[in-house]
Amino acid sequence: IGAETNWKMNFNILRSIFFFCGLTLAHSGANTTETNPYHPDMCNLLKDFGAMTEKVKSMETKLKETEICLKEAVTSATAGRGNAHIGPFNTDIIIDYKKVITNFGSAYSPVTGVFTAPLAGVYYFTIFYHGGRSYPHYLRIFKNNELTVFTADHKTESDGADNGGNAVFLQLQQGDQVYVSMAANTYVGGDDHTTFSGFLVMQT
Repeated sequence: IGAETNWKMNFNILRSIFFFCGLTLAHSGANTTETNPYHPDMCNLLKDFGAMTEKVKSMETKLKETEICLKEAVTSATAGRGNAHIGPFNTDIIIDYKKVITNFGSAYSPVTGVFTAPLAGVYYFTIFYHGGRSYPHYLRIFKNNELTVFTADHKTESDGADNGGNAVFLQLQQGDQVYVSMAANTYVGGDDHTTFSGFLVMQT
């Protein structure tokens, strides 16, 4: 709304200058024997103002595009299973973080656990987990089918609980998919300590 108001204001100023310049030209034509030193200056001012208006309009467009991009790709979700564990399973699985906190643009699906890039750009993703000592922990962030980063911890009898996490910047094209995979025979806690987040940093 602010950008639209500024643009209307600039348009009204530009219209006023056109009107004033027209009056100046009319006055100059009615008094051909009288020299008008303001006419060249006014035309130059009009030209400079027109160029400035185009620059302001371009900046406002870029700001709007950036705001839209950020709103289209912000995701934050937790495991959302209360005290129930996730795993262990006898095969790798994609974790479907069920409790969605933020999901502007619906880029993340809590059904599949997959984040699909709505725009080409640089994205930032984080994972964190909490788990007990009974089994090892091993979570990995995949870009499509490519492993990017992981966080892991071995089974131990000395710790009451384990926590871990990792983060990564990823260059994504529109439609690329990012998800968290848990390795076979491992597990993590299903509560709000186990999270997955991602957002667009810069559009490319």
